[in-house]
Amino acid sequence: MTVTLKTQQERIIQAEIASGHFRDPEEVLDHDLATLREKNGERRIKSPQKSGAQFLMESPLAGAELNLERQKDYGRPTEL
Repeated sequence: MTVTLKTQQERIIQAEIASGHFRDPEEVLDHDLATLREKNGERRIKSPQKSGAQFLMESPLAGAELNLERQKDYGRPTEL
C-alpha cells in the first residue's frame, strides 16, 4: 500500500521521531492505529507481558546509561 502524506502530517511524524518518542514512521503509524482501535472499542490481541528490563531496553531512554539503583539513605541530621 502506498500512502501520500500531506506536508503537515510528515512534519508531525518527523517531529515525533526527532523528539525520541518513536524510532521510525512505522512505529508512529503502529501507535496511531492502536490508539484508533482503542478509541473504537476494539480489543487488541494481547502480546506477552514484558519484563521491566525489556520495557526499559525498548524505551526511548535505552542507552542513556541511567543509574536506577537505589541510594542508601543515611538519614538527616537532627537537632534534639
